[in-house]
Amino acid sequence: MSITDSRKKSLSEAFVNSFGGYPIGYGLGIVILPLSVGWIQKDPLTVNLLITFIYACASFARSYFLRRIYEKHGFDDNFIRLGKKCILKIINQVKK
Repeated sequence: MSITDSRKKSLSEAFVNSFGGYPIGYGLGIVILPLSVGWIQKDPLTVNLLITFIYACASFARSYFLRRIYEKHGFDDNFIRLGKKCILKIINQVKK
């Protein structure tokens, strides 16, 4: 098993992707759902397909960009260790 595709890395990436989707989905819901209220009563099939397509595109873009970030920065550690490293780095910079 190589470091570039370890189980810990995959788990970490899936965790960030899944829980990173909550604020994005919430924001999309605030924008999309009020805009579709009147239209959804007239043509529910089309509106539901459109809303689903928008959420799927947002999910695809989020997954793609997170994967690129993981590869670009060489994240080969799990999410908890990365968080600890980031916090320690910030603390060290604040102390300087």
